[in-house]
Amino acid sequence: MAIAFTDTITSVEQLRTVMAQPSEPALRKEMSRLDDGCRWFIERAPFVFIATSNAQGQCDVSPKGDVPGFVQVLDDETLILPDRPGNNRADSISNILQNPHIGMIFVVPGADWTLRVNGRATIVRDADVLERCAVNGKRPALGIAVHVEEAYLHCPKCIIRSKLWDTGTQLAPNELPSFALMARDQAGYQQVPAEVVQKMDAEANQRLY
Repeated sequence: MAIAFTDTITSVEQLRTVMAQPSEPALRKEMSRLDDGCRWFIERAPFVFIATSNAQGQCDVSPKGDVPGFVQVLDDETLILPDRPGNNRADSISNILQNPHIGMIFVVPGADWTLRVNGRATIVRDADVLERCAVNGKRPALGIAVHVEEAYLHCPKCIIRSKLWDTGTQLAPNELPSFALMARDQAGYQQVPAEVVQKMDAEANQRLY
């Protein structure tokens, strides 16, 4: 049974009695196009989170990772994100087909700040664009083109608080559970042969492109 909360914020006016108004620099940093700083960050980012929602407003956040710069800047208002092989659920792409709004957070290892980009997405198959995203001669079948509406650097406090880049906080390999066994439990399977578990763990490092 869901928890029933009794003291909730239900309006912006009520929110601002608890939280101060944002500072002028926090508001002025928002841009409608990519500047040199944004380009620098995107070119060095090997990881990005993308947030989408379907027509009913149900949300999804998907992590995407590749070599630094895998998300390419086509111009000051357009990005292209290649769709690499995965589990074929296509949650983000299915959402975009219903609702084009997209949010992105770019992450550069070692950097305490992140880059936020919001805009409208289109699923594209243009051969010349996808060819730019080819790796080892393999061109993605699809790409997510993002038409930038908002872009700005995000405060580093969340990275600092989490100690994300502090290697002393990382778990040792023998402390990590098996991805395959966790997937088995979440899917509701009673038994999965050991060789299948080994294959699932091994396949995580295969078919990257």
